[in-house]
This record gives sequence, structure tokens and C-alpha cells, in this order.
Amino acid sequence: MLQTAHLETDVHTCYHCGDECAGTPISFDDKEFCCEGCKVVYELLAENDLCTYYTLDNRPGISVKDPVASARFVYLNDAKVQQQLLDFQNDKVSKITFHIPQMHCSSCIWLLENLNRLNAGVTDVHVNFLRKEAAVTFEHEVTTLAQVVELMAHIGYEPQITLADMEAPAPKKDRSIYYKLGLAAFCFSNVMLLSFPEYFGGLQHQFGRFFGWLNVLLALPVFLYSARGFFTSAWQGLQQRMINLDLPIAIGLLSLFSVSIYDIATGRGPGFLDSFTGLVFFMLIGKYVQRRTYDSLAFDREYTSYFPISVSVLKNGQETPTSVKELQKGQRILVRNQELIPADSILLRGTANIDYSFVTGESVPVARVAGEVIYAGGRQLGEGIELEVVKEVSQGYLTQLWNHVNFKKDEKQTIENYANAVGKPFLIVTLLIAACAIWYWIPRDTDMALKAFTSVLVIACPCALSLATPFTLGATLRIFGKQKFYLKNSGVVEALAKADTVVFDKTGTLTEPSSAEISFVGHALSPSEEQLVRSVLKHSTHPLSQRLYGHLQGKPQPVLNFLEKTGAGLEGVVGDTLVKVGSAAWVSAKPEEGQSTKQTRVFISLDGQVRGYYVFQNVYRKGLEALVQELAKTKKLAVLSGDNDSEAPRLRELFGPQAELRFNQSPMQKLEYITSLKEKGQSPIMVGDGLNDAGALRQSDVGLALTDNVTGFSPSCDGILDAKQLNQLARYIRFSQTSLRLILAAFGVSFIYNIIGLTMAVMGEFTPIVSAILMPVSTLSVISFAVLSVKLAAKRAGLR
Repeated sequence: MLQTAHLETDVHTCYHCGDECAGTPISFDDKEFCCEGCKVVYELLAENDLCTYYTLDNRPGISVKDPVASARFVYLNDAKVQQQLLDFQNDKVSKITFHIPQMHCSSCIWLLENLNRLNAGVTDVHVNFLRKEAAVTFEHEVTTLAQVVELMAHIGYEPQITLADMEAPAPKKDRSIYYKLGLAAFCFSNVMLLSFPEYFGGLQHQFGRFFGWLNVLLALPVFLYSARGFFTSAWQGLQQRMINLDLPIAIGLLSLFSVSIYDIATGRGPGFLDSFTGLVFFMLIGKYVQRRTYDSLAFDREYTSYFPISVSVLKNGQETPTSVKELQKGQRILVRNQELIPADSILLRGTANIDYSFVTGESVPVARVAGEVIYAGGRQLGEGIELEVVKEVSQGYLTQLWNHVNFKKDEKQTIENYANAVGKPFLIVTLLIAACAIWYWIPRDTDMALKAFTSVLVIACPCALSLATPFTLGATLRIFGKQKFYLKNSGVVEALAKADTVVFDKTGTLTEPSSAEISFVGHALSPSEEQLVRSVLKHSTHPLSQRLYGHLQGKPQPVLNFLEKTGAGLEGVVGDTLVKVGSAAWVSAKPEEGQSTKQTRVFISLDGQVRGYYVFQNVYRKGLEALVQELAKTKKLAVLSGDNDSEAPRLRELFGPQAELRFNQSPMQKLEYITSLKEKGQSPIMVGDGLNDAGALRQSDVGLALTDNVTGFSPSCDGILDAKQLNQLARYIRFSQTSLRLILAAFGVSFIYNIIGLTMAVMGEFTPIVSAILMPVSTLSVISFAVLSVKLAAKRAGLR
């Protein structure tokens, strides 16, 4: 007999966070809240006259269901910790920059910047929304760093402070692109201004030489500094016996500059320094656009990015906050609910329910008893536990897994983009045309032969061609960014378009990590009996107990003689009824023939009579079925899971007979599978979420980290995809293919201009005014075509 969930007709939403209220909502001040935490935050804001927070955005708040324990932040009072975290400190004030991934709207910015109204010691808060950062200045004589962080956690904006913040200072930003671009812009505008007399022939006879030498002085820093990157790249390509697109660019720029110097020095003409500085300026804009697209996201992280910076060490019955780096073998530590275990340890005391999904992908928490080893990377769910460290952080399983040589992506595996592929034939054709021009003109006119030869090198500079790729792909990256799909660089767009295989992790990727479908098998429970079971479940912190508690209805009643045994179940007396909840052995249920023991089941017994069991099944993300059907038309599909194969029938029905399904996969086995695909000549996309997927993500041609928080967890990957947008993945792949076709079209526009220019150059008609008009127009037209065509294609594809 199958019993489904009770459905409520009235849907209540929390006034603070906007989530649906599970069960009976908490009423306060004529408003409804989903939990006590959200109500407390509202009270705090109301007391300080900060309820404007709720008027700036629809449902702006962050759910605060877990209570904030002050002891969690005691380590921030340690002077050594503060020295490594603070940006600045003097006798009165301290300044620190926090990373706050929960920030999502204008209300968040407003509340954080008004933090001083909640804590008088805070003097200033400056928010950088794009980087999800808040620079907080506070008077350490009035308040402490721990109090500031505790307050932020209390209102739902707990800063992300990890071991990586203690390892080394933040890397300095490379601002050279800004200096080069600014210099090129200044020189280009002034050279254009000084070249107007030559364009119109009014003053060149009297002041032409003078203006010419002024242009040389302005163009020289552009040649030596702003354009240096193109010459360096071309030289490095030659050293590696490779012709990239920067080589013909470098030859064209060098020819343009050299011919201009020669013409000005000999009085033959004004040169082409306006075109030279303009082209450098436009190409630097292309590099700047690429850089701005992904500057705020971190795609490469070490394991320390996910470790707490401090842990509570127990000594003589006292808790001492200690840096994780200083943990030593033999020390006793206290790990509380939801805290990450930083080092391989032995459980000494407490009930351990360890969530290893971060490391293995296994979604069901593992129960551990005293004396068993608990590996680093597991997360405790439930009461605080005492552990004894058996390995230092640098020697633990998690660290070894992360640093394994096979988890490193081969940096030599570079993607040959369209522009570089064109570089070699373009250079050969250019040199052939230049040779033909000089061969034709030498018998007829020696001066014209030199002019035609150099003009071909100048006009054939593939600057417009080089801009087609970065501006097209840059516009594509911006379109993806608006869709919460963030790629590391433009090369990933090309790899995405060329991929022929899509490999999915299951737990947390295909499934909703915080949801489960619950059904009852056996003799149906009456509402009053469900109320009895719910009363016992209320006193358990086990994740399955909490899920089942939220699923059942009824007001909990007092429980006597409550008992919970790790790995078995729980029991208690409610009224006159003995309620037992747990495994089949715990309630003395007989094993059923043919029934899969791999299902997640929770048995129910009332007064010694087994009534049946609840079955927990994964909830797959919305739109997954349509996504799989769309991808299967053009791609090979596979699923790699760290879980057992209990979900195999559902996945086979979902993915079809052609997809490859593998279960009980270790992180190394996932990596080896991706490697085997590449050895067969396939181009795989790997979509995963946890550390167990890190190796596969690195080795795949495109590694996409799926996350419910785009600024949160992201293993070393090529892109970050918001979990709610997973059903759009097929559309993103198609649009990346469209982008490559648009690059080819932009190449066609550039080739048309090059053909016109080369024809004029061979004929000796390449004059300053023609250069001033043709070269900027060709560049601007290619840029405009690239940007506008991508926007039009995005509109047609439904991506806005």
C-alpha cells in the first residue's frame, strides 16, 4: 500500500526570506515567518528602525534557520588570526574585507552599509556587489572582530572565512592593461588631432614636418609599451615553432611604425601613425573586454578554500581556538553541527553522523561510533563530537586527494582557436602578395615597388580579424553571465561548442541536495499515528529524521524514555504508545524477498507491531528530463555517481538505453573515465559539484561546477553554472556553436576590407587619407558586427 504526502491548500511564505513555511508558520507583528531565526532578524531590524530593508526588494532576506553560536567565532579574538586577516589596523580602528556570497540584491547592500546602526563600533561599510565583498571599518576599542562577524551571521550574512585566507596575502591585481589602454587612448586622440592638416591639405606645407615629429613622440610610448604584448606573444610563438595571429599583427604594426618613421624622416609624407596608435587602442579594448567578463570569479581553488581557519582544541577541559595549520597529531578537537572536519581523526565521544558528499558524492550520512576513523572533509550533522587528530592537515586523505598528480589538468592541452588557426595561412598569403607587388613594380618604378611592398604589409595587418574573436566571444560571455552561466575565458566557449559528450555527476548535480520524495509502504498510518511518530522524530538531529519530521503533520507531544542509538534508530513513549523508528533490525522487521536493500528506508513500529517503512528517493532537478532529451539528439551521455545503484532504474528510464551509467565511483575512477573518453578521441563536458568531481572537472575539455551559490563552492573548473539554470545547458551549448559561426561571418567582413585594401596597396594608391578612413572603419565595422550579431542571435535563442 502506498501512502503519499499530505498537501496543504494554503501556502504561507516567510515575510523575511520569502521561503515557503514548512508546517505551521510563526506569527509575529501581523507577519508570518518560516522559523525562529527569521523572526529574530526581523525583530532586530524593527528595533533599530531598519525595516526599509524590506521595501527595497521583493523578499530580500536570507533564511537563518540554524542558530548562531557565539563560540564559533571566539577564534577571531586571537591576535595571530587578526594579524593575518585584517587589511589595516592602528590604535583606534581596524579594517577588514569580507567575502559574503549570500549578497544578492539592493536590499543586501543597503542593510550591510547600515551595519553601524546595529553595532555602534562599526564606522563604515563599503560594498563591492560584483565581487560579493564588504570592506568593514570598526573601532576595536568599542567592538571586536568576533562581535562584528557574529552580528553579520545573525542577520544572515555570515562572511566566508577559510584557511586559504590565512595561507598567503591576496594576489595583487595586474593593472597593466589599464595603463596600456589609457596611454594608447591618449596618444591616439592626440595623433588624430595633429593629423587633421594632412587629411585636408591645408597646413601640411608649413607645419607638416613639425606635426609629424610630434606624432612620432606620441607614438613611441605606444610602440614600446602599449603594443609590447603583441610583439612578445609573436616572439614566444616563434620560439615554440608556432605561428599565432599575433605574428602577422606584430609584422603589420612594425611595418606601419617603421614606414611612418621613414616617411617623416625623409620628408616623403606624414606616415600612418594615426592608424598605428588607433589599431593598438582598439585591440587593447578587445583584451580589456575579455578580462572584465570573468575578473570577479575564482575558478581555481585549493582545498584550503573550503577549510575553516580555526578549530576548538580541548585541553584540560578548556576550549582553545587554534589555527587549523597548527593542528598536531594527538590533539583533541571539538567539532560542532555543520562544521567541517579538518584532519583525519578518531572519534572519542559523541554521536557522529558524517556527510561525506563533499569528498565522495555519497548523499546518505554515515554513522560512526567511538574508535572509528573519520576522514577530513566530512561534515558533522548533529551534536558536537570530540575527536583525536591522527594526521596533520597536510597529510590527510582530503589533501592527498586534491594534490594527486592525476588531478592536475595538463596545461599543454591548449585550444587552438579560430583566430590562431587563421594566422599561418594569413601570413603566407600576405607575404606572397607583397612579393608579387615588389616583383611587378621593380622594373617599372623602384619607389613605387617599395611603397607597394610596405603598403601591403601595413594594410594586411589582421587587426580587424583579431578583434572578431574576442568581441564575439566577449559578447557571448556577457550573454551567458546574465543567464548565471559564468565561463572562465572565451576559449571555453569554443570547447563547449566542439564537445561531443556530456558526463553528469548525480548527487547534488542531477538531484536536489536538500529534497527527497518520501512515500510509505505498508499499513497506512492514521493522522494521529503520524503525530506519534513525528513527536519522537522531533528529538533527533539525524538528517533522515529531520526530513521525515518535516514531511509528517501534527503537533508534537511530550516523549518519555527517549533513546537514540547511532546507526540503528530511535524510540520513545508517547502517551501510552511505544514508538520505534529506524532500521529493519531496530524494529525487528522481517526482510522482504526481492526487496532492494539499497533503498533508503526508515521502518516504523508502534507497540511492537511493524507498520511499514518510509522510502526516500532523490528528487531530480526541474527540467532535467527535457534537458536529457535535447542533449541526447547530438551528444553522448553518461552519469557517474558515488552512490549505490538504487537509482539505476530511474536514471535508465530518464537517460535512455544508450547512456552509460556508473555507480559507486570514487574520485579517481571518475577521473579515469574522463581520461579514457579523451583517449578515444572524444571531447567531454563534465558537470559536477563536489571535491569528488574535481579531478574529472580538471581533466575534461570543459569542467562545469554546478552550484546553488555562484560565488561559493567551485572546484578548479572552466565554468560555474547556477543550479537553477541546469535545464538551459543544451541551449547554452547551441548558442556557443552559433557564436563560432558568427566569428566566421565576422572573418568574412574583415576579409572584404582586406581585399579592398590590398588591391589599393598593390596599385600604389595607399595614401594617408585612405589609411585614416579605411583602417578605423574596417575595425569598427567588425566590432559592431560582432557585438550586434551576438545580441540578435541571443534574442532569437531566448537568451536575454
